[in-house]
Amino acid sequence: MICPWTAGGGTDTLLRALSKEAEKYLGQTINVVNQTGGGGAIGHNAIRAARPDGYTVGMITFELNSLPPQGLVPFTWKNFDPLMRINSDPAALTVRTDAPYSTVRGFMDYAKSHPGEITVGNSGPGSVWHIAAGLAAEKTGVTVKHVPFDGAQPAVTALVGGHIKAVAVSVSEVRGQVQAGNLKILGVMSSERDKLFPDVPTFIQQGVDVQFFTWRGLAGPKGMPADARAKIVAAYKKAFDSQDFKDFAAKASLNLSYQDGPDFSKFLDQNYRDVDAVMTKLGLAKK
Repeated sequence: MICPWTAGGGTDTLLRALSKEAEKYLGQTINVVNQTGGGGAIGHNAIRAARPDGYTVGMITFELNSLPPQGLVPFTWKNFDPLMRINSDPAALTVRTDAPYSTVRGFMDYAKSHPGEITVGNSGPGSVWHIAAGLAAEKTGVTVKHVPFDGAQPAVTALVGGHIKAVAVSVSEVRGQVQAGNLKILGVMSSERDKLFPDVPTFIQQGVDVQFFTWRGLAGPKGMPADARAKIVAAYKKAFDSQDFKDFAAKASLNLSYQDGPDFSKFLDQNYRDVDAVMTKLGLAKK
């Protein structure tokens, strides 16, 4: 099972928990291998280029739809066999607890009065969290400096250490540091408040019309045997439906949103079009 992102991040944490549960139904050990780099390009290409025998699949993420518009990979989601969508997580604007602002508006006002001073970490150039931060900045008319990292976890670590001013990653990826009192969430880019942090208002509730979320799902290389594909899907669907996995996801603040292969494919097609449009507007697409 290939993971395109670093150990400890939201994608890795989700995939390991799900795969551990799926082992019970496959009767086989599932090795999760982190193949990182290139803003997700290395790992996604490894999934695409794997031998289509059903023994190697992986977790695809939002970046599969944001890398092609930038001209960074010679493939799109159509070069994969989508198996199922597992979750979707909105971005959350998070800062150090000692930051001099406690709301999204306060953060944006500070950014306007301190041009060039605000650094926002993301999980790679053109990654979902880069786009999320760029969209929020565009909507509020502020200029920030985007700092890329090889995954969300290194960005969060840098924020805790005071090397950057903010991150716009998922709630699950900052949850531990927020609960430890090192960081605070200013707002979530969702239509609803996060269940784990119900006191944190959404961007919309704070007068900033921004909704943006990442997604994760399972996919394999094109051409897998139908019987192998069916076995993998059946085992991972049972794992997804298990109470242990649901409990894990709730504690980790990971929002589960299942789609089967055909529905996931339709979603990927529409999401690709939407992302391309947003990236073009932000000047991130190579046209």
